[in-house]
Amino acid sequence: MCMRRSATAGLGALLASAVSSPVMAEEPVSMLAESCASCHGTEGCSPGAVPPLAGAPQAVTADRLAAFKAGNDPNATIMSRIAAGYSDDELEALARYFANLTAEEEP
Repeated sequence: MCMRRSATAGLGALLASAVSSPVMAEEPVSMLAESCASCHGTEGCSPGAVPPLAGAPQAVTADRLAAFKAGNDPNATIMSRIAAGYSDDELEALARYFANLTAEEEP
């Protein structure tokens, strides 16, 4: 099961994204991330062949999402269509959100 690196880090990231992005004041980033769960697993912990997002470096995820949105990734499959539905601020917030999650097995 995925666990937050720390409750404080997760909350801090959520609050930081809420302050830095006007979209986050309207919709919490965790609600935006729910649409990722069907392929990337709950809280970004992919159960299969789809890459996990939990703990991925924010810059890498943000760059990848931007490339999907711009149609600049030939391996994007459905991600180009999904990313096109988000604003740039929302994609940055999602990258930040998943960077603050980590895939760790519970003892």
